[in-house]
Amino acid sequence: PPSALFTSTTRQQSSSRMSQLGAVKKAEGGDSSGTCHRIRITLTTSKSVANLEKVCADLIKGALDIKANNDNKELKVRGPVRMPTKVLRLTVRKSPCGEGTNTWDRWEMRVYKRVIDLYSPPETVKQITSIAIEPDVDVEVIIANK
Repeated sequence: PPSALFTSTTRQQSSSRMSQLGAVKKAEGGDSSGTCHRIRITLTTSKSVANLEKVCADLIKGALDIKANNDNKELKVRGPVRMPTKVLRLTVRKSPCGEGTNTWDRWEMRVYKRVIDLYSPPETVKQITSIAIEPDVDVEVIIANK
């Protein structure tokens, strides 16, 4: 079929372009091992905001200590950015059978979220995130190129 022929030639062309770009980056000295990456640390909790704030403060303090001790000029810290609180609401009937007075229970759960961006080599992330994390705080680390 002609469409299969078209996609195969397109793949060949794109792979040759990618290899050319890789050769250009290597010639320029653009090796990815020593580059600075953007690391996004997302902290969430639904139970204790105090624990969340403590983990945020510990992460930032650890990053600034590493920056001061190692004279790491590439390390930059942005945050914590306080994201809007998500309020999950659930309204249910109190009566299991559906008869009687229409009485309702209203339940809600609040989800708190903080985002910290670090600009550093990936080796320093392990040192920064080696802190004790409080209970009920979820941590997500995403490493991306700058």
